[in-house]
Amino acid sequence: MAQISANPIISELRDRIQHLEGAAARRTSVLPFGLAEIDAQLPGGGLAYGALHEVAGGGNGAIDGAAAALFIGGIAARATGKVVWCLTRFDLFFPALAQVGLHPDRVIFVECDKEETVLASFEEALRYGGLGAVVAELVRLPMTASRRLQLAAEKSGTLGLVIRRWRRQTEASDFGMPTAAVTRWRISVLPSEPLPVPGVGRARWLAELMRVRAGEGGQFIIGACDGQGRICLSSDTADRPDQARRSFAQS
Repeated sequence: MAQISANPIISELRDRIQHLEGAAARRTSVLPFGLAEIDAQLPGGGLAYGALHEVAGGGNGAIDGAAAALFIGGIAARATGKVVWCLTRFDLFFPALAQVGLHPDRVIFVECDKEETVLASFEEALRYGGLGAVVAELVRLPMTASRRLQLAAEKSGTLGLVIRRWRRQTEASDFGMPTAAVTRWRISVLPSEPLPVPGVGRARWLAELMRVRAGEGGQFIIGACDGQGRICLSSDTADRPDQARRSFAQS
């Protein structure tokens, strides 16, 4: 695990990236989830490399926010190469990331002093290339900034992942406004799926593909990421997201 202080963040980040492994050209154009029901909704059959993808938690505050971070962590875990993760609050729970397949030793954490520095560091890492994925935790994602990030990802072929994190619900007012992200997801926690062992269940999420360029959105009830970052469709209500929402509201 590596951590970089915020000042001077750009020059230090550039030097650090130059020593990363996996600088070869991108070998594939998409990163599939491995689930036909989800991959069929995505052009090319997976999350596009060289593109920006936006993820947020649902309306249940920090709980859904943590699920969104683990969803992102699972995606990054399945990408090949080092991962750069840009943030302002160094409050990630490393054992949880390791449980979804993203060991902290694979990650360079860039701790920034303000949101603008996160954006600048994110863009710099995207432009460099040779990384498995670049992650940024952001409150706002203005259209102009998202266009710059999308262009940087396109130039390098890098997978760009944005987690929208809010300290208070009022900060989420712009979520849903247009951005240049190729996909937009919302992740909400659902009651766990029962397992044969009493009192134990597999965590489940409602994954809403709210927007996808040149594709159709959808809702999927999925089992949380396993130790290799893979998700699965829930066995009992995979095709009934509305029922799951009602069950969650009543629990």
